[in-house]
Amino acid sequence: MDKKKTELLIAGQGAAGYSAALYSARYQVKTVLVGAEFGGETAIGGMIENYPGIEADGFDLMMNMKNQVMNYDVELFEENLEEISKTSTGFLVKTNSAEIETKAVILCVGRERRKLNLSNEESLVGKGVSYCSTCDAPLYKDKIAIVVGGGNAAVEGAILLSKYASNVHLIYRGSSLFRPEKILLTQLEKCKNLELHLESEVREIKEGNNGVEGVVVNKKGEDLDIYSDGLFIEIGADPRLEIPNQLGLDIDNETNEVAVNKLMETNVKGIFAAGDLTNASGPLKQTVTAAGQGAIAALSAYTFLGSK
Repeated sequence: MDKKKTELLIAGQGAAGYSAALYSARYQVKTVLVGAEFGGETAIGGMIENYPGIEADGFDLMMNMKNQVMNYDVELFEENLEEISKTSTGFLVKTNSAEIETKAVILCVGRERRKLNLSNEESLVGKGVSYCSTCDAPLYKDKIAIVVGGGNAAVEGAILLSKYASNVHLIYRGSSLFRPEKILLTQLEKCKNLELHLESEVREIKEGNNGVEGVVVNKKGEDLDIYSDGLFIEIGADPRLEIPNQLGLDIDNETNEVAVNKLMETNVKGIFAAGDLTNASGPLKQTVTAAGQGAIAALSAYTFLGSK
């Protein structure tokens, strides 16, 4: 197993992680970046139209951020942080291939997409079940698609799918959609091939030889069969807390997110956190907020390292 020593380890290849790595590298801090998933939520978010100064595809924006970081002396391990423990000099981080001693850590590991937890859901991933409408929408040209969810991601996904699919069903358990942006509601109303099912829940995924063939929906107390070639599950995401729990970080009781102060400091000295993992920006989880928090965390880590 490869053994390394560094001053700062940043976990996560999303906007917060890249921003933190960029700033720490410019502060001349020896930095290691660890993360298996490129680009975080932004990379699979389709067009980003609310990042000041630029409108770009999320994947391209993240690739630009990554390339900018890699112009500096930052070592990248494209694998997940598996374990972390406190030592007398800082922290010991383990990945699949390396043990890395570091004096400080910035956690930017984001969130995990929620699942419906239906019996055959996992086995049908890649066979009609998807958790990313913006990734897979072009595959459903002239087909029928179902989107489950009522927030921004679900509404955005349904709008995008309506440009490709012959028919789109948007299914949500509430009596009204869950506060999507007004501009999205306006766009949704213009989708002529989209049907909205409120007070409805998917109870079963119907499966054929080639994968998803539809769903059974309980709509206002009655079961309804809806044929579909694909099922897109966009019901939100939960903070990845495995590593924070290993470290004994304080968790916000209301949001179940890592609790940080305005400097992105956690309750454990030397551990900082940024991005969607934290309670730093309230309900607003955006590329711009994650990038800002990453920059703040990098400055805080730099200050911490300078005080040792």
